[in-house]
Amino acid sequence: MSENPSPNASSNTVARERATGVQLPTDQELVLKVIPMPGDCNANGDIFGGWVMAQVDLAGAVVPARYAGGRMATVAVNQFVFKHPVRVGDILSFFAKLTRIGRTSITVKIEVFAERFGSQAEYTKVTEASLTYVAIDDNGHPREVPNKLI
Repeated sequence: MSENPSPNASSNTVARERATGVQLPTDQELVLKVIPMPGDCNANGDIFGGWVMAQVDLAGAVVPARYAGGRMATVAVNQFVFKHPVRVGDILSFFAKLTRIGRTSITVKIEVFAERFGSQAEYTKVTEASLTYVAIDDNGHPREVPNKLI
């Protein structure tokens, strides 16, 4: 997740992250909070990108579950951008917002913000993604999304 193209990249990243402190979104729903642990690290000491992706998939499913009216499956990762590394002890906040409801599918935008260990109440946007889920029947075939909010 993290590359150091120059000897100063690490200190530059820290300075950039401090400068990018952001406000949490008010037009999205907080759907998950989690703290990554040492067992979730890669060889660089950062959290595995795959671990972050799994958490995004879980968080992204929360809002569409209200519309799906039953089972659903992840069918596409439309976009996934790692903006900054995630570290052990970060408090991650996952925000989700519906961006499209189709006949059988629902697309969700997910944004992930980190409160760095020791710097609570200062947020850095670490990941953003767009995932599409499809409502499925008991046989795993697509079915229509109900028209009402559940």
